[in-house]
Amino acid sequence: MIASLALILLAQLCGEAIARGFGLPVPGPVIGMGLMFGFLLLRDSARSPLPRLLPPPLVDGTLETIAKGLLANLSLLFVPAGVGVVGRLDLLKTQGAKLAVILLVSTAVSLLTTVLVFRGVSALVDRRGRKDEG
Repeated sequence: MIASLALILLAQLCGEAIARGFGLPVPGPVIGMGLMFGFLLLRDSARSPLPRLLPPPLVDGTLETIAKGLLANLSLLFVPAGVGVVGRLDLLKTQGAKLAVILLVSTAVSLLTTVLVFRGVSALVDRRGRKDEG
């Protein structure tokens, strides 16, 4: 359990170090998530000797269990952000309308992007499925 949680936090730390070190406009946790994805691909690769070298918690499903536990309690991580918003109600009062517009526009753009990506991937999968059948 400790090794799995340490690996998750290490991936986030490395991502943060890369983002700040290179001045990237991408959040560190996003880079860390990519690093973790790369680690999991390497770990689960058939030709990789990595599973034999890693401690058991990183290869026996404990990492996945810890990640699911963190995701199940993810809402607790929003408490500090909520407290921060309540602590700055004066700013929310003066800039509330602008924030509301920004939230609505960014939500709409996110949903539209998701739909377009889904339709594009769906079309590619359909095309490949027809190609394999014919």
